Amino acid sequence: QVQLAESGGGLVQAGGSLRLSCTSSGRTFGAYGLGWFRQAPGKEREFVAAIAWRGEAIYYADSVKGRFTISRDNDKSTAYLQMNNLKPDDTAVYFCAADRIWSDYDLADEYDYWGQGTQVTVSS
Repeated sequence: QVQLAESGGGLVQAGGSLRLSCTSSGRTFGAYGLGWFRQAPGKEREFVAAIAWRGEAIYYADSVKGRFTISRDNDKSTAYLQMNNLKPDDTAVYFCAADRIWSDYDLADEYDYWGQGTQVTVSS
């Protein structure tokens, strides 16, 4: 099993940047594919970005492509989501998730382990 904890959220003006971190307590962090998802009030959880076990494959939702960058450091058991040029529509609770098989990387149901989420609020 793996336990995940997100950090780095906050309040930022439109056009600003934040970097989210997802830290694992387990020693097998590299055995999991990872995803970032977000959920805004009244909306379903949506895919943001995903990264394969050693970073050999990376995927983004169209809405964040060119603005967000996902990365991971398996030695530190940490994944990151660098968010630039933030927009008010990016306001949501952001979650990281992990899955060993990681076949349908953009489906929330695919992931077995989730963090508690971190709030990102972008003001206009």
